[in-house]
Amino acid sequence: MYPSLEAFVKALEQAGELIRVKQYVDPKWEIAEITDRISKVPAQNKALLFENTGYTMPVLINSMGSYKRMCMALGVENLDDVKDQIETLLKEFSTPKSGLLEQLKMLPQLKGIASWMPKVVRGRGDCQTVVHMDPDVTKIPVLTCWQHDGGPFITLPIIHTKDPNTGTRNVGLYRMQVFNPKLTGMHWHKHKVSAGHFNEYKKLNQRMPIAVAIGGDPVYTYAGTAPLPPNIDEYMLAGFLRKKRVELVKCITQDIEVPADADIIIEGYVDPNDDLIWEGPFGDHTGYYSLADWYPKFHITCITHKKNPIYATTIVGIPPQEDAWIGKATERIFLAPMKMTMIPEIMDMELPIEGVFHNLTIVKIKKEFAGHGQKVMNAMWGAGQMMFNKILVIVDENTDIHNYLQVANAITQHVDPQQDIYISQGPMDVLDHSCSKFAFGGKLCIDATTKLEEEKRTNTIVKNPVTEINTQEIFAKYPEIKIINTTLVDGLQAVVISIEKNRKNHIKELTRELFERQDFQNIKFLLYVEATVNAMDLGDVIWRWANNIDPKRDSIVIDAQDSTTISHIAFDGTKKTKELDDFQREWPNIIVAGDETIEVIDKKWHTLGLGDFIPSPSLKYKSQVYKGNAVVES
Repeated sequence: MYPSLEAFVKALEQAGELIRVKQYVDPKWEIAEITDRISKVPAQNKALLFENTGYTMPVLINSMGSYKRMCMALGVENLDDVKDQIETLLKEFSTPKSGLLEQLKMLPQLKGIASWMPKVVRGRGDCQTVVHMDPDVTKIPVLTCWQHDGGPFITLPIIHTKDPNTGTRNVGLYRMQVFNPKLTGMHWHKHKVSAGHFNEYKKLNQRMPIAVAIGGDPVYTYAGTAPLPPNIDEYMLAGFLRKKRVELVKCITQDIEVPADADIIIEGYVDPNDDLIWEGPFGDHTGYYSLADWYPKFHITCITHKKNPIYATTIVGIPPQEDAWIGKATERIFLAPMKMTMIPEIMDMELPIEGVFHNLTIVKIKKEFAGHGQKVMNAMWGAGQMMFNKILVIVDENTDIHNYLQVANAITQHVDPQQDIYISQGPMDVLDHSCSKFAFGGKLCIDATTKLEEEKRTNTIVKNPVTEINTQEIFAKYPEIKIINTTLVDGLQAVVISIEKNRKNHIKELTRELFERQDFQNIKFLLYVEATVNAMDLGDVIWRWANNIDPKRDSIVIDAQDSTTISHIAFDGTKKTKELDDFQREWPNIIVAGDETIEVIDKKWHTLGLGDFIPSPSLKYKSQVYKGNAVVES
């Protein structure tokens, strides 16, 4: 693989996948704005190396921000190659060995596994060539990405912690807000392994040693994002991916080991006796701000780095961004172990970009019995980080889940809303702002598999001819409806409505009235979004709708009148407020760049060598921004 981040940069450049930006660009807002533009235009989407930022270190961003670059980072031609390697390995080790000869044949594989295990080496690594015992993290070109961010954030920190009782290492990625030269926040969510380690240090009343690596082989960054079980070392996965063990060295001021070939190491500790620090807001991967909250303080004791380090970073925001491709790698790689160890009936899995990882998952299964879809539903919602999934769509083997039209057809043909949509509740991602309770809310499963006789509500075949919606009459009667998208009526028996909600129970009352209309009798699905969202833009509809619903609270099921009619379901994907919805939490704003930043980049674009001018993606969303800053004003 790559002996250094610099080697990866050279490989990207040789492949025509990197642009060096030599003109001055400010790490505050400007780099993020440029990257947002580049990442959303496939023909110009490249990794960017900013060489002139007012700091001694260049800034690398968007280095894994396409399918090709993600494959390059992992050293494969296709992401499914990794899945196939894992599947082959698991099959070999799970197959019974009947004789000595067959057992001996396993020795090369065992030797290979041993060669992937991380190893602590003596002496100092390249990452410790330069040592700063009087550290100043503000000398690193840490980005401030969005106008309402609480400050600059380190966004690709590979954070190393240990369980104080077992010594088990964990490697994860959690953002770090910079507060002063020797202090950052440590933003680990309560479900994360490192947060569990911290709880153990609290019990012992001991400082928690931590080391943060930046750069090195890009496999390290990916491994830190991987949804591994707590007892699996992330550097074993990294060794498997690079087919070479990770060499680790001891930190200088903390009892932690870090990759010898990382670019930058930030050493320090969290003290359980400290007061927490108010951290955030932060423009997050959901496309909304994650709001400020109390998190532990990270005290920096030492910073070391290579002779000529590269600062690796990323931005997140309205999809697609670089993290979408990191998520695509996880989707493909972790299909094999999920299939081989927990849910063997799974054939394929898709995480649509608009679903921002946890909001929407589509799976294809080999269906063999009645209730098979529900069996898979329960297994997936109990499988590691899949517990955060909000909307799960299950189809059978006849559907190509990477073809969304086929998925839509399966839903149309095989879903009886009152019978085949399952609503539950459980743990949710901390970033899910739509839950009525923090990190706890509703889940939705759409079973779009072909139904067996035992699963059908009725044996009567319900005919569903195409319906022509009388939109003019609806606009006249309901002035709060601003846009009606009927393009999905034929293919999905669905209607999308942009609405200006103005009273309590508005959506429920309107839903019942619409489904009583003759021209809505053959509509199964009704999706509401806010008036500022263009109901004709299905990508934005799915992104906003999936972010804004709590399925348990916001689903309205209308049962069929009899066996000759269909049932219906509507989803309220609008913003929730205390006044209209009795919603007690703060609602975050969507993320856009500031007008001044857009204007600055517009003026300097032609000097940066980035190709044809790309307008700011934020311009599309300015009209959707709510009144307020990171928090929407009530």
